[in-house]
Amino acid sequence: MGGKPNDIFGQIEAFIDSLVVEKGYSENTCRAYRADLKEFAAFVHAPENSPTERLDALTIRKYLGISHRKNKKSTTARKLSAIRSFFRYLVKHGLLEHNPTDSVLTPKQEHPIPAYLSVDDMFRLIDSIHTDTLLGSRNRAIFETLYSCGLRVSEVAGLNVSDVDLNTGMVKVLGKGAKQRLVPVGEKAVAAIQAYRRRLKKEKKISDRKDGALFLNRNLGRLTTRSIARILDRLVLECSLRMPIYPHVLRHSFATHLLDGGADLRAVQELLGHKSLSTTQKYTHVSIDRLMETYDKAHPRK
Repeated sequence: MGGKPNDIFGQIEAFIDSLVVEKGYSENTCRAYRADLKEFAAFVHAPENSPTERLDALTIRKYLGISHRKNKKSTTARKLSAIRSFFRYLVKHGLLEHNPTDSVLTPKQEHPIPAYLSVDDMFRLIDSIHTDTLLGSRNRAIFETLYSCGLRVSEVAGLNVSDVDLNTGMVKVLGKGAKQRLVPVGEKAVAAIQAYRRRLKKEKKISDRKDGALFLNRNLGRLTTRSIARILDRLVLECSLRMPIYPHVLRHSFATHLLDGGADLRAVQELLGHKSLSTTQKYTHVSIDRLMETYDKAHPRK
């Protein structure tokens, strides 16, 4: 462990290290945990040698009360989750006798229906991408892949050439917690990837190195998640879609369209890489809402 035995900030850093080494958490997740825990440590005015044992359930509830007044319920729940995991780590390593968060209830969450595109709007967005340039060809391949496979934007950005088997139509994905899964990729996405890689090879003399990134930026480095989000922003403006769209909306659309088409919920769970079926079930609300709307409009004796 880093820091002094009673150094809460050192303990936070040691905890973050354990998330990387033991659980394979991503850089973004670790950054969020660190920010939440440092904010909590600052709230309790803990100097660097303050005993962590002084932090009790009452202190945690006060912190959550203040957070609740400033943030959404989901944000407060996330902060409590980080604190709970941190104290669990301290108990496990003998630095704390009991976990004070055991008696703290998680705030009740709102369950908003995920934003998604209709099938027509989804097709309109992808078909609006011109492929007469190398970057246009790349962009078409990216968003065909996002929608075809239902991937997270970080998963698409992390794809290597070797992860995509264009012959069998399968993609090997490294998801949350460094867990791998295999996902089918549709014919249109396969064709778009092939067209992009052929063009890349012809125009930039880039060979298909197996350990190389699948999607490259202008400087032939790995494309980042922020870059993909910015590309999507431009495409949305160009085809005049009337709702704010971010890369995860394509993932939501993928799940919604599969379930609307009769796909099994557990199969969709596997494709999305969700640990819990309850996470996937939020997409059924969309289908149920549409079902009820159809019922209300069509049934003669509703």
